[in-house]
Amino acid sequence: MTVQVKVPAVGESVIEVQVAHWLKQEGDAVQRDEDLVEIESEKATVTVPSPSDGALVKVLKRDGEFANVGDVIAELDETSAGRPPTTEVPAPSESAPAPTASKHLLPEPAAEPDESAPASDGTTRILPAAQRLLAQYSLAPDQVEATGPGGRLLKEDVLRHIEQNDLIPSGIGGTRPALAAEHETPAAQASAMSQPASPGREDEIVPMSMIRRAIAQRLVEAQQTAALLTTFNEVDMSEVIALRKQHGQQFQERHGVKLGFVSFFVKAAIEALKRFPQVNAEIRGRNIVYHHYYDIGVAIGGGKGLVVPVLRDAQRMSFAEIERAIADLAARARENKLLPEELEGGTFTISNGGVYGSMLSTPIVNPPQSGILGLHKIDDRPVAREGQVVIRPVMYVALTYDHCIVDGREAVTFLRTVKEVIEDPTRLFLEIY
Repeated sequence: MTVQVKVPAVGESVIEVQVAHWLKQEGDAVQRDEDLVEIESEKATVTVPSPSDGALVKVLKRDGEFANVGDVIAELDETSAGRPPTTEVPAPSESAPAPTASKHLLPEPAAEPDESAPASDGTTRILPAAQRLLAQYSLAPDQVEATGPGGRLLKEDVLRHIEQNDLIPSGIGGTRPALAAEHETPAAQASAMSQPASPGREDEIVPMSMIRRAIAQRLVEAQQTAALLTTFNEVDMSEVIALRKQHGQQFQERHGVKLGFVSFFVKAAIEALKRFPQVNAEIRGRNIVYHHYYDIGVAIGGGKGLVVPVLRDAQRMSFAEIERAIADLAARARENKLLPEELEGGTFTISNGGVYGSMLSTPIVNPPQSGILGLHKIDDRPVAREGQVVIRPVMYVALTYDHCIVDGREAVTFLRTVKEVIEDPTRLFLEIY
């Protein structure tokens, strides 16, 4: 019995995915719920399990190709055992005695089917790649000479027949396209298109990944639908650095995670959002929706692009819980293992370009949010303190906001609140802001 492998629903509003990587090949044996293929949506990479036991007999969507949710991307044969995984058995050493027959030895594996033997029912064996070509060119198997082992019909046999008879695909008029390009994968076609015109002037054309397409779409959407403006300030990081130096080791021993800078800014941002709820709101039609909870998105450079997993109800999280959550999300983002629901929603975003050495930037709001806080690298800079020029570790911070809902006064005061909390972090514990 043939079982279809379909693209599952992988997230709200996701209708298209890209086949990232097949974990099994045609002819391989598979077990129910065994990982079969990785697919990439605009939000995350997910693994599709096998719906049943059997063998993978046909792959309809290759690596790099796109499909819609619900599309059939492969077929399984429940009646076939498929090709078992091969394991290498080390050769016995010359000094080791040859094994003797024993009832405790593992049983002999079943004999592999003879590839050169003809089908038991006398019909021609047709390989999957050959079958696809036959269907594409409306050919019957008996029209093509089979030269494979045991009378098997190979893809090469069909290609040779097409070349000799100058055929064209069914339903396509005009001249026959070049077969070499016609049956290449998207990656191979991109490679062929990127042949250099002359040495030193090579181009490379590759399909845009789903995540990269989503990033581009959302950033352009933000620029087109929001009145974006950015305000800046500088933060003296001396107190936070001193706290981390004084208590960092004890924090790590107690909680099993390092005390970073982002958790301080998450806490500071939440206090500022409480004072200025416009920055934690969104425009929905002709209404303003004020969120009375704080789902903070943290921008992370993932394996295939920027992702923004969300810390749900961050106002209820401790420093340790924030740090553990960020560390876990970052690790899974690098391995493309984030779940789609972990990337949905969010009322405000924090982006830390300082980990890459950025001194200053203007981050773009993540729609439909109304604000994003940009963090940057910490550098020793001369500053004036009580009439004296002193050296302090300073970070420039930026707040990009939607001027349609947030006025300049609220934006500037919001960022000043963040600055005041970071420069005197004891406020976080005494709850005086």
